[in-house]
Amino acid sequence: MDRKYWETIAPKYNTEIFDVLQNDTSGSIVAAIEEMASPDKTVIDIGCAIGKWLPVLAPKFKQVIAADISAKNLEIAKNTFPEYDNVEYQRMDFSADELTVTPCDSAICINAILTDSREKRINFFQSLSLCLPVGGELVLVVPSLESKLYSHIIADRWNVDDAENNEIPTPKKAIQQAGNIRQGVTDLDDVPTKHYLNEELQLLLTLEGFDVKLIKKINYDWKTEFHKPPKWLAEPFPWDWMVLAKKNK
Repeated sequence: MDRKYWETIAPKYNTEIFDVLQNDTSGSIVAAIEEMASPDKTVIDIGCAIGKWLPVLAPKFKQVIAADISAKNLEIAKNTFPEYDNVEYQRMDFSADELTVTPCDSAICINAILTDSREKRINFFQSLSLCLPVGGELVLVVPSLESKLYSHIIADRWNVDDAENNEIPTPKKAIQQAGNIRQGVTDLDDVPTKHYLNEELQLLLTLEGFDVKLIKKINYDWKTEFHKPPKWLAEPFPWDWMVLAKKNK
């Protein structure tokens, strides 16, 4: 998942990329943002994509920095929400070796740290720290590895969506997948995508100078995982991790 990927996906983002805002029916993420919001504060939307969270942020903060690696994503966001004159659009690569950014009071980062490159992920988590001053608050959402493995177990056990007929990978692909899963990288629509463990998130954020205040499941419907989920399939539902953290150094 590099800049070329996101530039290509931008025009069809709504149909290709999972909509966290729409699927968080509990409203937990919006509630967390509202809790840290203030008309006197600035906020940066890290990896804002086509700006789905701008209607949540712009009315509640003094200024919003909408930052993304894709120029096309930013153009779509700007054209979609011309009414928000307190939003500044900036193209940034948060996985780059060097990043220059003016810290904001608050930050959100919603399913943006997905790259299968460990080096780029390390850079991205360092960038989270650069985006905030001491005392700055972060709302982070990432895919859950526990949830992904749980879904795989269910699919294999009950042959959901004809899982037993899935194509057997070539030896080369199988070796690659085995190496990926050791990093928490598993395919989403054939794209290697990073998923995270609860404890891993605590460690990664602590190393970058954050106090982790809360890690919470954001539950989704089983239809987000399977085309035809069994009618009996209920809790626990598939989930992403939402993390609330504060910069402490």
